[in-house]
Amino acid sequence: MNASTPDILIKILNRKIEEVQERSLNVPLEVLYQQAEAQDAPRGFVKAIEAKLRVGLPAVIAEIKKASPSKGIMRPDFHPADIARSYANHGAACLSVLTDRDFFQGAETYLEEARAATKLPVIRKDFIIDVYQVAEARAIGADCILLIVAALDDEALETLSEAAHAFGMDVLVEVHDRLELERALRLDLRLIGINNRNLRTFDVHLDTTFDLLKAIPADRIVVTESGILGPEDVALMRVHEVHAFLVGESFMRAADPGARLAELFGF
Repeated sequence: MNASTPDILIKILNRKIEEVQERSLNVPLEVLYQQAEAQDAPRGFVKAIEAKLRVGLPAVIAEIKKASPSKGIMRPDFHPADIARSYANHGAACLSVLTDRDFFQGAETYLEEARAATKLPVIRKDFIIDVYQVAEARAIGADCILLIVAALDDEALETLSEAAHAFGMDVLVEVHDRLELERALRLDLRLIGINNRNLRTFDVHLDTTFDLLKAIPADRIVVTESGILGPEDVALMRVHEVHAFLVGESFMRAADPGARLAELFGF
């Protein structure tokens, strides 16, 4: 964290420090490693995205989340396995599951339920700051983790990405501006997530993705995040050669999340 870290993110990260300390007292790191080793092999998060892109289809990381700090409860009737099956049946490439409890009303069991319900790879969407959480992600079956550049220094980014790769997991590294992108590009990571939501104001501008595109090498896959609400947003991204998407809110508010996915992306 630094002086530019948004207040809400500071609050979340401080809670994460406490959470890691609390959890490590109950489940030591070595036990997590044993649980991680007992899991089946990671399903290949990047490979699933690449498979969609190879045949000219948008690669949709479909999110499962109950609530957020800015929006409150999005889906009171919340059944992760049913949502996951709906996504899988309507063309999703991967799943994203919120596991943060205190701010997003998530849970590790939601990820386990969603992954067991489909054959899709799953990213653990959380605020990861410690190797303990990386091991925990694999222990619950995650195939990929999210690393938020705004939350981590360069040493932590490298350490956590290496830990994920040691478990066979992929990494989606998330940025919000040019300085964060420059830091992310120092890592040998295929997926670059651009979050269109301003962490201070929570305003969303798709131009955030467009403004950063020209600085991203062709060998990286850009995943645009937040603000994809209608087919016109999808079309605009694809005109700009952005074909991978992480979408949550638009789906979570729909009666049938998978049907909304198919409608939004033309599947």
